[in-house]
Amino acid sequence: MEQGKQLGHQKQLVLSCQMNSKACNVIPPRQSANYKPNIWKYDFIQSLHSKYKEEGYRSRAEKLKNDVKQMFLEAADLLAKLELIDRICKLGLSYLFEEKIREVLVDTVAFLKNDTGCLQVKDLYATALCFKLLRQHGYEISQDVFLDFMDETGTTFSTSKCTDIKGLIELCEASQLALEGESILDEAKVFSGGTLKGIYSSLNTDLAQTVARVLELPSHWRVPWWWKNLGLIENLNFSRDRLVECFLCAVGLVYEPNCSCFRKWLTKVIIFILVIDDIYDIYGSLEELEHFTSAVERWDFKEIQRLPECMKLCFKALYDTTNEMAYEIGRRNTWKRVLPHLKKEWSDFCKSLLVEAKWQKRGYTPCLQEYLSNAWISSSGTVLSVYSFFGIMKEATEETAGFLKLNQDLVYNSSLIIRLCNDLGTSSAELERGDVASSILCCMTEMNISEEIARNYIKGMISKTWTKINGQCFTQSPLLQSFIHITTNFARVVHSLYQYGDGFGVQDGDTKKQILSLLIEPMPPSPFS
Repeated sequence: MEQGKQLGHQKQLVLSCQMNSKACNVIPPRQSANYKPNIWKYDFIQSLHSKYKEEGYRSRAEKLKNDVKQMFLEAADLLAKLELIDRICKLGLSYLFEEKIREVLVDTVAFLKNDTGCLQVKDLYATALCFKLLRQHGYEISQDVFLDFMDETGTTFSTSKCTDIKGLIELCEASQLALEGESILDEAKVFSGGTLKGIYSSLNTDLAQTVARVLELPSHWRVPWWWKNLGLIENLNFSRDRLVECFLCAVGLVYEPNCSCFRKWLTKVIIFILVIDDIYDIYGSLEELEHFTSAVERWDFKEIQRLPECMKLCFKALYDTTNEMAYEIGRRNTWKRVLPHLKKEWSDFCKSLLVEAKWQKRGYTPCLQEYLSNAWISSSGTVLSVYSFFGIMKEATEETAGFLKLNQDLVYNSSLIIRLCNDLGTSSAELERGDVASSILCCMTEMNISEEIARNYIKGMISKTWTKINGQCFTQSPLLQSFIHITTNFARVVHSLYQYGDGFGVQDGDTKKQILSLLIEPMPPSPFS
């Protein structure tokens, strides 16, 4: 019966790829790790008690919602209503006012069709804002609305007609919603981007920040405020849905109250690590994995056109989220070039996973040293270390600039412990389903020893590696202690996760108890209080 369910699940995945991927003429057979559904349901997480759900706060929230609805009624004209919608969407609150937004946009479409002049023809800001909002919400609107703002040749935008800064910003935002072959919007993107870059240095601080944000990453490319909206896990049902466990890891790495944003970043990073790891270990064919790796290395959507829809979705989510976090980290912590470092680490991570996938698909078992030279990168420690460094270090000084290169040994040793502890906790299950070689299997094969002896050998390696970390922790600059503390916590967290087995793959064990006691159940009152 169970085998039948598994076969049915595999057929469903194959059919899904056949329908969604135009380039997949032959769908390779897909493995399954038989991961159980997530025990921490999204609705349950959302239902956890917060003081903001108490009656006083709820009444306040209802009043504020009614105030916003009244603002729709009091808006002087249609443009004012569109501006209100734009602000609501940017705050991530559009779901609260879906009906009001729909009414305004339906009226806007009707006005445009009747040509009754709902928007002033010569107003670039109003036209671009209207175009952006309609397309964002799925309403048809032609690129021809921008013809009045082009020069006599009709090939480029007129510098005399497009002088309003707000209008240029909205034109740049609107151009991101272009469809294939829309040359006017292609020109709008070039014109608005170039003009905004040219005048950036002359703008006041607030306006300059807005322009910088648009040029860095347009709002259309930015990730929605609510993680579930990405649809990542729902569309990759072969992977582990472990949001709560990932957040627990983030709390273990950095628990200070003032680091809440950093914890959210780390949680997303760890989720991507799990999903991408499952793509390489379980789902992708070798050809698909090579294309995916190339896409991450080049940071280019062209490389994913021949991939199944679920792998395209993963790359799109990784691309958008990484760009967004790079901007936020740079904005908060005064770093100017964060994205190249993040892209490089994701690329190296995927390359290392590709090496392991080739070993697995070719039935090759490397010696232990060959395995570890690649596995410390595939452990994800390097990805976590770079995010941690830029997320925590708030000053780009000469001392911090070269720190990652100068202290590679600390990152290496923490990453090595991540890999070795992971192998101890997951190797048995991976051996059963024929996954990539682990350090346990490499030891057994190379030294011709039993699994028990191999496991003890790996435990000895972990102990020796800890001594190296201890020495590195006590010889660093005080300025960098916060980063060193987090990097050391990588090793501590992984011990906790894999001490009694696979803390991510299996949710019914010790990890569940930790989540209940640390995150969900209130602390019992002290007997001495």
